[in-house]
Parts: sequence; structure tokens; C-alpha cells
Amino acid sequence: MPASKPAAAKAPEQPKTAISALWRPALLQAFVKLDPRQLKRSPVMLVVELTAIFTTVLCFIPDPAVPTFVAAQIALWLWFTVLFANFAEALAEGRGKARADSLKAGSEGLSARRKAADGTFQIVPAASLRKGDVVRVAAGEMIPGDGEVIEGIAAVNEAAITGESAPVIRESGGDRSAVTGNTRLVSDWLMVRITSNPGESTLDRMIALVEGAKRQKTPNEVALDILLIGLTLIFLLVVVTLQPFAHFANGSLPLVFLVALLVTLIPTTIGGLLSAIGIAGMDRLVRLNVIAKSGRAVEAAGDVHVLLLDKTGTITFGNRRCTAVYAAPGVSAMQLAEGALFASLADDTAEGKSIVEFLRSLHPQPEPAAELLTGVPFSAETRLSGVDYQGRVFRKGAVDSLLDFVGLKRADLAPALTREIE
Repeated sequence: MPASKPAAAKAPEQPKTAISALWRPALLQAFVKLDPRQLKRSPVMLVVELTAIFTTVLCFIPDPAVPTFVAAQIALWLWFTVLFANFAEALAEGRGKARADSLKAGSEGLSARRKAADGTFQIVPAASLRKGDVVRVAAGEMIPGDGEVIEGIAAVNEAAITGESAPVIRESGGDRSAVTGNTRLVSDWLMVRITSNPGESTLDRMIALVEGAKRQKTPNEVALDILLIGLTLIFLLVVVTLQPFAHFANGSLPLVFLVALLVTLIPTTIGGLLSAIGIAGMDRLVRLNVIAKSGRAVEAAGDVHVLLLDKTGTITFGNRRCTAVYAAPGVSAMQLAEGALFASLADDTAEGKSIVEFLRSLHPQPEPAAELLTGVPFSAETRLSGVDYQGRVFRKGAVDSLLDFVGLKRADLAPALTREIE
């Protein structure tokens, strides 16, 4: 490998998703959303905007019963109500867009150490990598794209994609060789063969899903909209009939006050925040790396009580693991720990490794050097494995095979041990 400077693999600073970084574009969108074609999705707020326009016009028509500053104040409050509802919705939408922008920022400016035909490595932009390219990634660097480990073993922090904070082991061969772009190596190094072209990676698909998420009304929301529209019509009829009653009583009610009464009666708060609540629910899931493509999906998820998964490793470790050891009558804990540990030292399976890991933490004890052990690999015929060490024999395996190996029968076992076996 040439003595070139390693690739600068740190991801650029991600955009802030705090309120302070979102309120400016959200404020601009609040005015853009004043378009009646956009407000028609919320009939209640459309009514408020129409009354705000009507009140603004009344401000320029002198009325002895209503001072101009009072009418202007009412008009300002009406416009504030509409703008606040639009601002809340735009702010919720902005958080979702900021999440997509932050995902994009993670891949911008990323470089990779690509292996050339002559065996040397060249620093190239990650966006130029194609399927089949081989790259070398060292500790502290970002993996430039989806790929498969062909050499090396390392711990990889995949929190940016999976949300899991604990690093996972990735190594060549087996079912732990796949790596995802924009995840960070925290130890050692890997040789990775790229398996996707630009635009086809896991991160690219996530960005497409986030950007393609649409605001769709749920059945409950549609029902609530119908109720709000019904209440608005009822209160509109009530307010409209007040003026004839006032004239019948030889009185008069200023139109500005009737408009203010209408907006006070109709459910403006619910109508204004309804869409923002739905978008906020989608955004909350996105922050947990769960992509909901619509508000309908969020509501459906609330009715889920049981989740069935079609494979291990999704919410489990993915392999069988040792979680406890049980001693036969008359066998001490240290004797059990020594026998189980020695019998598993030469076992390269997931079960054997987990037994060694469990016993090392449970009963720390001196271990012989690997060259002093004579390993006995597992075979389908004997169904046993273990080691020979200084004339001592350590074996583990199927119960019947172990009993034959030591010359015992099931009837010779203590009842307590038989219960554990069964």
C-alpha cells in the first residue's frame, strides 16, 4: 500500500434540526400557505382566513359604532391565528425535510481508498465508486458504500442506519459480512467489495422514503374533519341569524364583532393544529429511524399489539448463546466452569464462543496456552468435541454420546440431572 495520506472519511457537520434552524423557512412557508388552494384541506382555517380578509376590508370602511383601532386589532388577531396554524404545520414538515437533508449530508464530501488494478490504493470520491470496486477502510473512517467484507474483521458503528448504539462485528465469510454505507469503523480495518451503484444504496433508499412520505389523512382525522365542518356550519348559521334578531329588537350589531364571535365559536385550535399533529407523529418515528410513509401508517401502528418477525437477528442477537450453566449433584461451580470452559476453548462455533465468553465473565480463571491444547473437532459420527490437556480429557456434545463416552446409562444419572437434561 502506498504511503499516501488516508482518506478524510469524516462526515460533514450535519444540519441542525433544532427549532432555531427551522423557524425562518417555516415562517416563510406560513405566508405561502395562505394560498386558499392549500388551505382548502382545512375548511376551518379557510373560514378564518376569509373572515380575516373580510375584517381587513371593514377596517377601511368607517363605522361610528366601532373605532378603527378596534377593527384593526381584531383583523390582526385573525391573521395571527391563520399564520400560527400555517407556521405549526410548516415547522413539522421542516423537521422531516431536515432529517432527509441530514442523511444526504452524511455522504457529501466522503472519500474512499479504492484498490487499483496494480494493487495500489487511490483516494477517490465515494460517489465515483461502482459495483465491484474494492476499498480499504481503517478505524475511524466511514464505509463509503454498501458492500461485502472480503478480508479483515472489525467493529462497526451502525447507529446512523439502524439506531443501535452498540458496535457490531463484521468479518469476511458467513452471515456477518455485509456492511452499509455511511457507517463508521471503530476498530481494526476491512477490505470491502462495493455491491451497489450510486443511488441504489440503503441510505439512498432511506432518503427516497423520507422525501416521498406524504401527508395522508387517517380515517379518524377524516371523521374529525367532518365534525369540525359541521360545527363550523352550525355556528355560521347562528352568527348570521344574530343580525336579523338585533334589527327586530331595534338594535344593530357591528359586522366586525360578528366576525370575531364566529371565529371564537368555531374550533379553530383543533382545525389549525390537526395537520401539524399528524406530521409531528411521522417525524417522531423518523427520529427513531422508523420511516412512516403517511399519517395513516402512524395511526395503524398504534393498533399493533403483537409483532411477528420472519427471521432471527432482527431483534435478537442472531445466534444461540450461553446464558446459564447447571451443575450435576456433587459438582462444584468451579469444577463446572473449568470443565465447560476447557471443552469449548477449541470450539469455533457461535455456541462454543458464547460459552467461553460467558464463563470468562462468570468465573475468571487461568487458561492454558492454545499450543498446549489438543483440539478434538466436532463430527457427525461422534457428536462430541473438546480438548485434551496434560492427560485430562474434556468433552461436550449430545447427551447420549457423552454417556457412551464415559460408560454410563441414563438410568445411572441423578434425578436432578435428568430433569435438567430433559
